[in-house]
Amino acid sequence: MDLRVFALLLRMLRMLRMWQLGLLALSALWSTASAVTRYSIPEEIAEGSVVANLAADLGLEARALAERRVKLDYILSKKYLDVNKETGELFIAEKIDREYLCPAKTSSSCFLKMDVIIENPIRIFNIELEIMDINDNAPQFRRERITLDISEAATPGERFSLTNAVDADVGENSIETYYLSDSDEFTIDIQSGSDGTKYVDLVLKDSLDREKKAVHNLILTAVDGGTPPRSGTASVIVQVLDTNDNSPQFDKQVYSVELIENASIGTLLLQLNATDLDEGTNAEVEYSYTLYTSEKTQEKFSLDPNTGEIRVRDMIDFEEVKSFDIYVEARDKGANPLSDQCKILVLITDINDNYPDITIKSFKSLIREDVAVGTVIAVVSVSDRDSGKNGEIVLSIQNAPLLPFALNKSAEDYFQLMVREPLDREKVSRYDITLHVTDEGAPPLTDNETITLEVLDVNDNAPVFPQSSYTIHLVENNEPGALLCSLTARDPDLNENQYLVYFIVEKEIANTSVSVLFSINPENGDLYALRTFDYEHEKEFLFHVEARDSGVPPLSSNVTVRVIILDQNDNAPQIVSPWRAKGSIIEEVVPRATDKGSLVAKVIALDADSAQNSRITYQFLQVTDATLFTLDSYNGEIRTARMFTYRDPKQQRLIVIAKDNGDPPHSATVTIKVSTMEEVTQFTETTEVPIEYDLFTDLNLYLLIGLGSVSFLLLITILVIIVLKCQKGATKAAPQGRNSIVSQRNSTIADSTLISSDAYWYSLFLAETRKGKVVVRQPLPNGAGFFVSSIPRSSALTGTSESRSSTLQESSSDLP
Repeated sequence: MDLRVFALLLRMLRMLRMWQLGLLALSALWSTASAVTRYSIPEEIAEGSVVANLAADLGLEARALAERRVKLDYILSKKYLDVNKETGELFIAEKIDREYLCPAKTSSSCFLKMDVIIENPIRIFNIELEIMDINDNAPQFRRERITLDISEAATPGERFSLTNAVDADVGENSIETYYLSDSDEFTIDIQSGSDGTKYVDLVLKDSLDREKKAVHNLILTAVDGGTPPRSGTASVIVQVLDTNDNSPQFDKQVYSVELIENASIGTLLLQLNATDLDEGTNAEVEYSYTLYTSEKTQEKFSLDPNTGEIRVRDMIDFEEVKSFDIYVEARDKGANPLSDQCKILVLITDINDNYPDITIKSFKSLIREDVAVGTVIAVVSVSDRDSGKNGEIVLSIQNAPLLPFALNKSAEDYFQLMVREPLDREKVSRYDITLHVTDEGAPPLTDNETITLEVLDVNDNAPVFPQSSYTIHLVENNEPGALLCSLTARDPDLNENQYLVYFIVEKEIANTSVSVLFSINPENGDLYALRTFDYEHEKEFLFHVEARDSGVPPLSSNVTVRVIILDQNDNAPQIVSPWRAKGSIIEEVVPRATDKGSLVAKVIALDADSAQNSRITYQFLQVTDATLFTLDSYNGEIRTARMFTYRDPKQQRLIVIAKDNGDPPHSATVTIKVSTMEEVTQFTETTEVPIEYDLFTDLNLYLLIGLGSVSFLLLITILVIIVLKCQKGATKAAPQGRNSIVSQRNSTIADSTLISSDAYWYSLFLAETRKGKVVVRQPLPNGAGFFVSSIPRSSALTGTSESRSSTLQESSSDLP
């Protein structure tokens, strides 16, 4: 039995011990949570300033703060403070404005309350930071000009309310006193309200006489108690009115009314009643706000001037303002109205009406388009002042599938906005990201926050020309510096990555640098010709233009430019047959017995231009007898239109004009003197070794009619001997010959007119035979060309004079 009692007692002792331990732990936890650490700092101190060493004050080790994840939990305030987890110091994270933090002046104390929460194990410390006021605000009057109407019947000692000054500071830094400028009739009386606000009344010291002085100009100065003191002034203008001796009177001087927040607009707050003992218009009362009523209060409440009803004008929010002070004046309608004032204190009752809130803690508004996937561009926190279901928050991105971003929850009520896909500024250069937050209330309350992200450009696009190549047609004889074309490339990048520089890729064209021929404006790509081009020498140019941007590293692209020179009618025809010295007249001799249609002469003109500009037509410019000759307008052949008669003059003068088809046309003329003779005593023979072309098809056959067979054989024998001698002499001293001419296919004659070799041989043959000479052409020994010799017939017959020869060398590769 004793053992049972002993065991029972032992069990009871153990239970009692456990209760004691539990009570001790609960007491320790309560004491930990209930302990309050207080600090005091002045307002407006700089960010980063150290308030205190929190770790030392709380008896913690600084190095353990990071491990135990210390954080500050603010109570209805922004994040003004933060903890340095390395040193344990409590420092200012955002500059604190006491007037913003504690707008109500009901108390001179302003506390910022927060909880320090430390995990492993969990400990909670209450911290109160007292924000001490500094004198950083000067007194200000709501109106700089105060006008008062005072009856001249006012008795000394009568008081008139003036607009009080407002000072956002509190305590000794708030308004301490008022001063009035010197006046024999007025003084001021300063009173203090329940909240310490200083009110000032204008007091009449002596009777007024409107007839002596109708207007009194006074200066009211409000001075605070700071060091150094600050002040503000207002002009008080007192207008003296005639007598109205009874003022309206309110039932009460102070009314107190309670109003629930979010009360519907139009809700009746209070109906005032002021009575006036006067009669008539002096007893009719009109209600109005006094200058003490703030503009914000007047926006929230409306006052009927006739009935005195005060109703709700705008939505009332408890979280914004918890009470309102309304000052109403009742003024009669006498000639000199009198008034009375009262105060209505409106107390706002709170309800649950808070929306969730989104706060952007950090945000990179500018980001490069080549940023890596997974980069954090913003840190967002969410909060809701409500509790329970109404305080549970869900954060999301609107149109998230369409945006290359995602949210990642990093901590309680903290989210990271990250890049989830590569960015391309050329496709999308700006993103408006809307964050949507909603609570779990019924009905749920939501909020949105939009942030704008600008994507910065990188040089990832090379310039692009709209065409792969450009063909430019330029008429010859252009002015140097003429604009040919504007080669403009496009680069979708921005700023310096978009600024393009144009230049011509250096190369040589016909041993000439292309930069000597053309230039390009490096800024806008305008291509210019630096010199005048001649179609007869240069027909086409091909080069490249490069566009390079100013990025790092720079990117470039090039385009092929082909400049085609167009022909212009800038060359006049040149008469090559019949050949003549400059300014001389061609003489032709024909038998008078020549038949109709016989060839008299053939005019050949060549034009160095091309196409239509080189097409030549022939016309008679002047002719002695138009019925005697015809001229083929296309081949220049002059033939007899009829047979000569005894009445026709022996000499005929023909002026032939060769005109090209250009615009405007150019021309050349030749004068031919045709003489007729009764009998031809001289004959013409022509031998060509070797004969490659039938050059005798258009010869005037009348030169061969009188030649006899004996004379022909003798002429051939003498001609062969002379040709052999001339060939040897021309081979040795052809460059020094008096009439020696060395020419290539593209050589020029006279005024640099390009001529055709076939036409030249033909014209030379006709010209020389008309002069009574013999034309011989023989190949050179090396096969590089031919020797053509013209020999006077008299020299061929006599063999006594040294031949005058004209030697023309042509490359065999250029022969047709």
